Amino acid sequence: MENQSSSPFSIVIDFDTSHLFFPTLILWLLGLLGLAILIQKGPAFYRAVASGEKKLRFFEPDADKVRLFGTLGLMVVYFIGMDYVGRLFPNMGYGFWLVSIPFLFGLSCLYAHELDKRKLLYITLNALVAPTFAWFVLSELFNVTLP
Repeated sequence: MENQSSSPFSIVIDFDTSHLFFPTLILWLLGLLGLAILIQKGPAFYRAVASGEKKLRFFEPDADKVRLFGTLGLMVVYFIGMDYVGRLFPNMGYGFWLVSIPFLFGLSCLYAHELDKRKLLYITLNALVAPTFAWFVLSELFNVTLP
């Protein structure tokens, strides 16, 4: 009998490491893009800092720190919550679905300007419909395993 792995039409998947392929690819692409930005913009930025034209600060005085740290906090709670809820309902995708709804609601409220009833209604509808649609398409139609 012919060895299946020698055929050009066969695929062998190592499930112990296959989930690391895309994060590794994205990490390398981000690193290359960061290096390209550093090569292109770095010397001019260095000259501007050395001449005193620009100051080297972590935050500009008018930076929106509330939205920055709010987003980071929401993301941490989102990933921890998704793992926790996903363990309560394993292999059903409910972790993604049930945690994405409040995450999207919170993130939308954080970035909305001048909240009123109409905007709050749209934010609520979006927070309910978008994760439900994404969950249904990924989990039910394409059988993608979600947390």
